[in-house]
Amino acid sequence: MATPVPPIVMSRLDYDRIEALLEDAGKRGIDIAALESEITRAEVVEPAQMPKGVISMNSTARFRDETSNEERELTLVYPRDANGEAGRVSILAPVGSALLGLRVDQSIDWPVPGNRTITLRVLSVEYQPEAAGELHR
Repeated sequence: MATPVPPIVMSRLDYDRIEALLEDAGKRGIDIAALESEITRAEVVEPAQMPKGVISMNSTARFRDETSNEERELTLVYPRDANGEAGRVSILAPVGSALLGLRVDQSIDWPVPGNRTITLRVLSVEYQPEAAGELHR
């Protein structure tokens, strides 16, 4: 049984940048429907008002894939920064789109390639730019 979709929070800076990114990705034929749906339902706040413990762009978070029980730590980045370096995931990747805006202890069911759905649960946010005072990164 699917879990209810959790509320998400985004900074205005992330929202504006992702909206521009989606415009470009859509033109290149990248499937952006799920991410578009997420940012449409997000509560958008100014960077200085971003709550701690929420995954924003360039945040590093620990999460568990409850489908496989695997724990991972990833940094959520823009596609230009997803350079193949271990531990980085693009906002356009399914896991990246799923994690955006989630808080510690929230979980979300998310579609992935292969006509499957995974459930991700946020365990911790190790680093968040807004909490570190980096409001315009």
